[in-house]
Order: sequence, then C-alpha cells, then structure tokens
Amino acid sequence: MIIIMSEPNFQDIPAYKPSKNEDFMSTTQIEHFKNKLTMWKDQLISDAESTINHIQEESNQVADINDRATLEEEFALELRTRDRERKLISKIDKTLHVIELGDYGYCKTCGAEISLTRLEARPTADECIDCKTVAEKREI
Repeated sequence: MIIIMSEPNFQDIPAYKPSKNEDFMSTTQIEHFKNKLTMWKDQLISDAESTINHIQEESNQVADINDRATLEEEFALELRTRDRERKLISKIDKTLHVIELGDYGYCKTCGAEISLTRLEARPTADECIDCKTVAEKREI
C-alpha cells in the first residue's frame, strides 16, 4: 500500500470570492489563506505520521526475499514523496511567515498583486504568473 499525498485537498474550504470593492489581501482574505495553508500543513504532517506507522507495521511481516525487495522499493518511493512534502512544509512555513510580515499576495520579483485564482491554486506562490513564466523560461 503506497500513500502519496502531495497536492492540497481543500474540499472543506471553498475558493475565496471577494466582495465588491474589497481591498486586495483584506483581513478576510488573509485569514482564508492562512487557514488554507495551515490545513495543508496539518494534512502533510498527518500523512508523514501515517507513513511512519505503515513502514513500522509492514516491515516485520515479510519473510520471502522477493516480497521484501518489493516492499523496500515501495518504502523508498514513500520516503522520497515524504521528503518532497517535508520541503513543501518548509515552504508553507515560509509563506505563513510572509503573511505575518504583511507581504503575502504580492510578487517578490515585481511587487504586483498575485491573482486570487493563482493563490487558490497554489497558496505558496510568491511570484505573479508573468514573473514565474519568465523564470521558468530562463531555466530551460
């Protein structure tokens, strides 16, 4: 059994719909994204704990060396996934810190507002779509 969870599951939190004439990154918007990030972080931590329990339970139950090899490959995959998620938790913590500083929702490169649609899709986004596109083109 492989447990993979890397994308947020925000089914309980509907997308934020700003009211007419609402300022960008109003207190309500900030609270929405803070809740979303905290929920995502809690989910990732819970998944990591499940992996630890899963590995501990499953590792003692295999006698056949072929089954053991397969199980160890599954464990390696789970651990690589959890390592990526550990890095994501760090990014979520950084984003929560940016919220506390009052800079959340603004592009770190050009200072423009990051669209609410983009923030809903990726709450840890720290660049507007234009700057991110340029940065990705430079990487190629």
